[in-house]
Amino acid sequence: MDRVAISDAEMLERLEPLVESLGYELIDVECRVGGRDGVLRVFIDAEAGITLDDCEQVSRQVSAWLDVEDPIPGQYRLEVSSPGLDRVLRTPAHFAEFVGEEIKVELAQPLEGRKRFRGRLEAVDGDRVVVLVDGVSWRLPLPMIERARLVPVLE
Repeated sequence: MDRVAISDAEMLERLEPLVESLGYELIDVECRVGGRDGVLRVFIDAEAGITLDDCEQVSRQVSAWLDVEDPIPGQYRLEVSSPGLDRVLRTPAHFAEFVGEEIKVELAQPLEGRKRFRGRLEAVDGDRVVVLVDGVSWRLPLPMIERARLVPVLE
């Protein structure tokens, strides 16, 4: 019987304790497997920022874990990197850190007929984020957020 690929959420949940034990924050994972171009991307961060040495250290540990646990069927390559300028926001702490910045949000289900929002992150209020879009403040429930990213400031 063929094994089913693990979801990004499951992989995130399983890798988070390992990455945190190394002193890093696991920001996000992307698990795209199947065919020859399979990839597991692991995005990490730290207060002092991320260096190539940090990525190599996490890569070695995650690779060893993957060899033992074998959660992904087929061939894939492991990539470990910093979250980048358009970093994913997924936890209340992530959103709180970037209040005042421009973000893009996509909801799993429409809210008042709308799924996509781009505007200034005004606040985190309990289980909602407040985003100012074209002069209107939208209170977006965190559980409804499918994907949220910072919009890079290009100077």
